[in-house]
Amino acid sequence: MKNWIEAARLRTLPLSLSGIILGGLLAKWKGDFDGIIFGLSCLTTILFQILSNFANDYGDGTKGTDNELRVGPARAIQSGAISQSAMFQGIVITIILSLFSSVALLWYTFIPTYKKDFFIFIGLGIACVLAAIFYTMGKKPYGYMGLGDVFVFIFFGWVSVLGSDFLYSKTFTWDNLLPASAVGLFSVAVLNLNNMRDINSDKISNKKTLALRLGYQNAKYYQMVLMNLPFILCLIFLLIHQNEFIVKLESWSSLKPFLFFILFIPNTILRRKILYTKNPKDLDLYMKPTALLALFFAVFFGMGLSL
Repeated sequence: MKNWIEAARLRTLPLSLSGIILGGLLAKWKGDFDGIIFGLSCLTTILFQILSNFANDYGDGTKGTDNELRVGPARAIQSGAISQSAMFQGIVITIILSLFSSVALLWYTFIPTYKKDFFIFIGLGIACVLAAIFYTMGKKPYGYMGLGDVFVFIFFGWVSVLGSDFLYSKTFTWDNLLPASAVGLFSVAVLNLNNMRDINSDKISNKKTLALRLGYQNAKYYQMVLMNLPFILCLIFLLIHQNEFIVKLESWSSLKPFLFFILFIPNTILRRKILYTKNPKDLDLYMKPTALLALFFAVFFGMGLSL
């Protein structure tokens, strides 16, 4: 059990929940929140993330990418804690649980009134499963072609925030793309940091991540953009909706939506440390803080609107 818990990589779960939490808080701001939808959304997202982690462990383990050169916690197949066949069975079981949770969520949300949306989101759930599997598994995994950043941005940002908000409101608003993109960028920042850390071992394994294609120094500049742009996007969102939350300019309550800007200070400190890190292996120290920053960003921004 201990080996399976470690293989599930629980430390990655807060990042995957960031978009779901923000989507729920956006719905609460609009008066559309539903606790059951939120609970089932969180469960489904956790299962998708665990599936992704199992598939990533299996894909990198069978391809030899996880080797003695890799930095960070040892993977289950790499260390021999879990066999390849057992991990494959774990992936199948997690796929079944993920789909079951998805159907329960969508049935509660859309049936019987919104049957068309039910089937659309069933397709979206299947897409999430396939994206989790084929990041490192298969003959041509997209994570090995430098496309991981694009898929993480789409699924952790747009699909997570816009999809969860739609579950509550049954409507789509274009301006929500701004906070959804902000969460997606922070999620990509965590991935890029991981890829910069593993840049040397990935080069040997021919895992051509975007960080490897850019080169170590350019990947750090890319990281700065990923960690700065979310603040600008959410500020634009607030300016668009300023008449909806600003009661009086002299009132302190008008500043609550800007609560997330408190995080700009730790974000700046973290960015500087990453920028001036010369040894890629040392970037492992900043993985957890960056993931937590993404989570707090989503929570603070959403709470600033909904409280």
